Amino acid sequence: MLAKYSVEYTTKFKKHAQMNHYSTDDPVTCEEFIEELLERGYGLHAIKHEGVDLAPKEFDRIVKTAAGMLASRKICASLGIKGEEEKYRFGFAA
Repeated sequence: MLAKYSVEYTTKFKKHAQMNHYSTDDPVTCEEFIEELLERGYGLHAIKHEGVDLAPKEFDRIVKTAAGMLASRKICASLGIKGEEEKYRFGFAA
């Protein structure tokens, strides 16, 4: 059975790069995984839904959501505040 969401990404090392795949049926889990890719600076190549590349607008929406999640987490950790305060002050928390 084909997973609903599939992510193609590259891990980078000094002299080597390797293409990897991640699959999940949960869209929130997919966004959380992309958040981790962004944090680590890994190359994001494709996000597929049921085997078909997402439209550019949907791809960008998922990446933007993941980036907001990452920003929220970093702000909360840096300022020592909770998600509710971060959302009120900065507007990133989901």
